[in-house]
Amino acid sequence: MKKLLIIGNVWPEPTSSAAGTRMMQLIDFFLKEDYQVHFATTASRSAFVPDLEGQGIITENIKLNSPSFDTYIEALEPEIVLFDRFMMEEQFSWRVDKFCPNALKILDTEDLHFIRKARNQAYKEKKDPKEIYFTSDIAKREIASIYRCDLSLIISEVEMELLIREFNIPANLLFYLPFMLENISTDDIKKLADYDERKDFVTIGNFLHEPNRNAVLFLKEKIWPGIRKLLPEANLHIYGAYPSEKILKLNDPKNGFFVHGRAEDAEVEMKKARICLAPLQFGAGLKGKLIQAMQCGTPSVTTEIGAEGICGVLPWNGFIENDPEKFVNAAVQLYRDESRWKAYQANGFEIINSRFSAEIFRRKFQNKLQIQDKLIEQRKQNFIGAMLRHHLHRSTYFMARFIEEKNKTAG
Repeated sequence: MKKLLIIGNVWPEPTSSAAGTRMMQLIDFFLKEDYQVHFATTASRSAFVPDLEGQGIITENIKLNSPSFDTYIEALEPEIVLFDRFMMEEQFSWRVDKFCPNALKILDTEDLHFIRKARNQAYKEKKDPKEIYFTSDIAKREIASIYRCDLSLIISEVEMELLIREFNIPANLLFYLPFMLENISTDDIKKLADYDERKDFVTIGNFLHEPNRNAVLFLKEKIWPGIRKLLPEANLHIYGAYPSEKILKLNDPKNGFFVHGRAEDAEVEMKKARICLAPLQFGAGLKGKLIQAMQCGTPSVTTEIGAEGICGVLPWNGFIENDPEKFVNAAVQLYRDESRWKAYQANGFEIINSRFSAEIFRRKFQNKLQIQDKLIEQRKQNFIGAMLRHHLHRSTYFMARFIEEKNKTAG
């Protein structure tokens, strides 16, 4: 049986974040491909991690800068090692190279961190993010990690284009793999609550993620007062894992602004709402809340950042507005207009079925993994990756050895 080792940045929590959902989709893919899946991480396990072992996944707690990982991976001998974000590749790839040199190394970027960080900084400093990309230390680290791996999974077409056109990364090192979702059938649609069975607005997002924290503050200050003035009977329900005290204090029932914290079942809450609001001001990748809204038949109002990479040339399942006043008017109009609401709901179903088909992307991913048969040849062509591996391995090796000796002395 072929073995896959996932080196996780955190334990997957699909009920907490889109990143957790994405990781479970990747695990499901490899299980269906008859891989024995091993998930190893340095992180602490929370109560919101699903029963991985019950699904046949073998889990392991590993340590940073410890020779115990060398023993572990040498005995395991995986055919594929998947790094969950570039930080894990930086920490562990030199050990993988040393003990499993023939393993296919895959980087799952989730979203490009340097884009999200640059956009955050640009938003605060009122700059063009492109002014920050090329001087960003995170960009240098993340792109170096892409070069050192045999294949990097990119979740958004926008990010693919940026890497190829602006940073000149060879296309053969990248693979566009968005969310892999089951098609929405006619029967699925019939089971959803209709327009007049729904009420209120909703937004959902993990509050460890700064774009979500900012979006809720933006809703409170710039968006919701205008909507509530025009729709005094409507409420806004805000759900998200790991809310801070600052976020919880925004709860304002008198004005219909309800901060609930973690949803017991986010899908249930999304299906109750008439409209999803997501006034995201910065961020990267694909926005899980907006994908989920489409799956639940809930039209949305968002910004260009929120909609990025999701609909392609297809019409959005609601409105895309950056200006706060236009955002408010669009939300009110959509809330009141049943015929338009139904038309936009149908747009969402079309986007899911046309652009995120699990069947299509699983097949494409299966074909792409055949690069393992030509791994030596591909690595020969990737001289930049070899050079970056050489320098990282030397620096990381000596730092790791220093920390190991220091830990022995401290012990």
